[in-house]
Amino acid sequence: MSKSLISRRPAFRRGAAAGGIARGTESPLNKLGWKPFFQQQLSLDELTDCDPVRVVAVHRSQIDVTGEAGEEPVRVSGPLFEDALKKPTVGDWLLLARDSRKPLRRLDRSSLFKRMAPGAKQAQLIAANVDNVLIVSSCNHDFNLSRVERYLALVKEAGCRACLVLTKADMSDDHEQYREVLKAYRDLPVVLVNALDSESVVALREYCESGETLALLGSSGVGKSTLLNSLAGSELAATSGIREDDSKGRHTTRHRALYTIPDGGLLLDSPGMRELGLADVSAGLSATFSDIEALASLCRFGDCAHDAEPGCAVQAAIESEELDERRLRNWRKLEREVARNSKTLAESRADERAFTKLVHHALKHSRSRKNKT
Repeated sequence: MSKSLISRRPAFRRGAAAGGIARGTESPLNKLGWKPFFQQQLSLDELTDCDPVRVVAVHRSQIDVTGEAGEEPVRVSGPLFEDALKKPTVGDWLLLARDSRKPLRRLDRSSLFKRMAPGAKQAQLIAANVDNVLIVSSCNHDFNLSRVERYLALVKEAGCRACLVLTKADMSDDHEQYREVLKAYRDLPVVLVNALDSESVVALREYCESGETLALLGSSGVGKSTLLNSLAGSELAATSGIREDDSKGRHTTRHRALYTIPDGGLLLDSPGMRELGLADVSAGLSATFSDIEALASLCRFGDCAHDAEPGCAVQAAIESEELDERRLRNWRKLEREVARNSKTLAESRADERAFTKLVHHALKHSRSRKNKT
């Protein structure tokens, strides 16, 4: 794959490893992504009595973790797993008691990905402590710029480094049509690849160097699992074909899991998510559509709806073709969705607090009655 297909890759930023040990040593924790951010959360007693481990897979009745002692299962039970948004997910760091191997607590996260599933009243965790994200689309019917913006809002909210990867480049002779994304996202690296060709994915290896955690986000059939296998140099994930009529794919990944690769990085593969509901991503949305928000600040009226108001800088930008009208429509759509889902989450939290208060009141009343008798 020609280097001309790769645009503006920023310099790679690497953090120091835990405890002053240089990255590139044989420390298992360093290779698993252990960094000063996590090291500094440990007390002196925890340094002595606990082992930090990272969650590499989540199942219904257990989670799989790995650390200096290797991989081991942990049963899903106890207070640590009761709160839906605080319980461990793939990528989390836990502290296990050195003797009993019981999970004691989850360390604070450096980043967190979550989504609102269709019809749900609670957010679903996707992954934690991710450093870099490949937003994967393909050079066929699947390519959808509005979906890319949806993923990008999620990535920017988490504060991760992003790269847009367009797969199946060998199946299209017209690559220029996909370069329109560069007009709105000049700081977003874009790489065209044939995921089956290990040489064409070389430019992506800087995102999964030793100690770095890389997530792949994209809908089913775009080639995430094939790309993961090419980056890893082995068959880590199952793959399948797509339907020729609409380029839709089947879900080949059944659950989220972290895979280690020869270079020392970790790759997160996740089930395809056609319905990626956004919630609590206001900052990410603002960063994704910063150009529209900058234009909106120039409108004559502070409450401008950007429709037909006089002195609307946003509509003026559309008329001059500085701004794509599709982009404005998608911004409005995602803003409404975030507001709606955030309201749902707020109502759900209020209901939980009210129920907890009711339970505490009932218990207090019951104890009072027992004391009187």
